Amino acid sequence: MIALEDYVIQFQDEHFAALKAQLLANSYSKVFVLVDEHTQALCLPILQAALQEIELHLISIKAGEAHKNIRTCQFIWTALMAQQADRKSVLLNLGGGVIGDMGGFCASTFKRGIDFIQIPTTLLAQVDASIGGKLGIDFGQVKNSIGLFNNPKAVYLYSDFFQTLPQKELYSGYAEVIKHALIQNSDAFTQLVQTTAPEASDWKRTVSESLLVKKTIVEQDPFEQNIRKSLNFGHTIGHAIESLSWETEQPLLHGEAVVIGMITECYLSHQLIGFPEKQLNFVTPYLLSRYPKYDLKGLDPVQVLRLIQQDKKNEHQQICFTLLEEIGAFKINVHASDALILKALDYYNNL
Repeated sequence: MIALEDYVIQFQDEHFAALKAQLLANSYSKVFVLVDEHTQALCLPILQAALQEIELHLISIKAGEAHKNIRTCQFIWTALMAQQADRKSVLLNLGGGVIGDMGGFCASTFKRGIDFIQIPTTLLAQVDASIGGKLGIDFGQVKNSIGLFNNPKAVYLYSDFFQTLPQKELYSGYAEVIKHALIQNSDAFTQLVQTTAPEASDWKRTVSESLLVKKTIVEQDPFEQNIRKSLNFGHTIGHAIESLSWETEQPLLHGEAVVIGMITECYLSHQLIGFPEKQLNFVTPYLLSRYPKYDLKGLDPVQVLRLIQQDKKNEHQQICFTLLEEIGAFKINVHASDALILKALDYYNNL
């Protein structure tokens, strides 16, 4: 268990006994469960078996980042209204990052806020969305540009759900594990490099160690005014590439795009703040050994720059990057010219 200021993260809650106790103790008027077609088929039966004594009201949406938008929120709010949800209702978000981000956002805004509990079913959601209270949706091709900060009443992590994931989804989440090591812990990164098969990891240990990195950072800066920006390493360029990839025949998963972001931002780190060339030449081959190279030539670099310029972390019309001084040490609010960003994309293309 990881205890935060106003909620706890539970690991491997056997038969969801703690979740059941929490729901009963709070005497909720109705318990809603938000799923997509994948978690409805693969994960919901596990939850239903554990919560047989509690009536669950289902809301099912289409899976995928393409549906993380205001139209889907309207569908969720309408479903809550139709099933007579009130402010003593609770929403259980059973799914990956899209379900958690959007479900939490909908719960936080429905009737000025109802309780929600996160049950992330992907590695990405467990290591990236369990701590920090970031909720929201995509708008105008810009990821997570509409949203708010609000914490759940609890988070329940159950690594057996990983058995339902395709390998690509597992590796997408593993990219965030790598990111946490790169910004905070050089020894942890070395251990990851020595891991021959990420899918054979001790997931409880891997997830808990990664979450402790994020916990340390978020507790110091809950609203992303300073040190929490370090968690955006790889995401400034990565988010732009991810959004544009959805319009191609080869859409990227979040973690796959973040890997491209980490490689290009390691290049920027070398050019701008002295990230050692030896480390650049250590990190880049490792990432490419885990994640197949993606052809960026099909993306318009002008559009990449346009989306980067809309990034929510920018200030005073300047693009703000989190870059690496060395493995395990970061610097926030580093500015890069458009020309240098394009060179970083060329660096990746020419690998």
